[in-house]
Amino acid sequence: MINLRKKLEVNEKNLLSSYASLSSESIGRSRKEKKCELRTEYQRDRDRIIHSKSFRRLKDKTQVFLAPYGDHFRTRLTHVLEVSQISRTISRSLSLNEDLSEAIALGHDLGHTPFGHAGEQALDKIHKNGFKHYMQSLRIVELLEKNGKGLNLTFEVKDGISKHSKGTGPIVNKKIKIHTLEGQVVRLSDIFAYFTHDLDDALRSSLIKKKDIPLKLIRFFGDKHSERISKVVSDTILNTVNTNYKTVAISKELEDNLVDMRSFLFEKVYYNPVIKVNFEKAKKVLMDLYTFFLVNEKALREFYKFNSGNYSDDCCDFIAGMSDDFALEIHKSIFIPKKWSFVDFKV
Repeated sequence: MINLRKKLEVNEKNLLSSYASLSSESIGRSRKEKKCELRTEYQRDRDRIIHSKSFRRLKDKTQVFLAPYGDHFRTRLTHVLEVSQISRTISRSLSLNEDLSEAIALGHDLGHTPFGHAGEQALDKIHKNGFKHYMQSLRIVELLEKNGKGLNLTFEVKDGISKHSKGTGPIVNKKIKIHTLEGQVVRLSDIFAYFTHDLDDALRSSLIKKKDIPLKLIRFFGDKHSERISKVVSDTILNTVNTNYKTVAISKELEDNLVDMRSFLFEKVYYNPVIKVNFEKAKKVLMDLYTFFLVNEKALREFYKFNSGNYSDDCCDFIAGMSDDFALEIHKSIFIPKKWSFVDFKV
């Protein structure tokens, strides 16, 4: 059988930029494995993420709108797919390793809670060790998947996953040292994806109107979703080339407008009373569940068998891994009384 992986590795050396991360030169995995004859190391990582249980659960986790009525609102799964698409486009244009960017992008939000950032805030407040979704993503791929074996991903993919998050911090943060240019691409692509699709969803839901968007932001980013994506992608490619690939860069003008757009979204969308009232309820659901399971290990073990050696972490892992609907269903079964009935038809 032809060893296709070796051919792919040769192609990487011949076709990619000298600044790209070559799969044949990966720092490697925590546990050594026999290499695949068909796929490069980063392609294997991508496939492991796609076939993981935590990846499948993303389809039923909130991006911004909790349980929206309508087929076209984003979920956490569609978010990571859009981040992947943007990352791959930028990486391909810069002759970086598209497979590595894709793997990082698909895995970067595996640790997100149900109910989006509201759930993250709830667990961060109540869990004694705190909670950050990017560290939970790393915990999932290192430990929780495959009943304690983890996915055994390469160092480069794990590095990108653990360092993708910005929160409300600087868009470009030179203090965060990401090992690869591909990881830097994903970090920027994450905000490119969420600002464009969250704005799109907010307009679709009529939560905001087009006239609410500051005119300077429309003039800079464009009037359509596709124009906004093209703007940020083109800016990133041009400015990265201009640094001679020392770093993945964007213009100061883009950075300033991204900060303004993020501030607009926080004020008009994420902290909108219509959104916030549901998120406060969602936070209470997760805090109720955590408090309950913390003192009811028998109840937890009916659903969650994995024992990490730290019970409070197990409670947090179980709740963080839930889909929105599963969290609501479990909460209902524990805290909402059931009607008693003497009627019992047996057919």
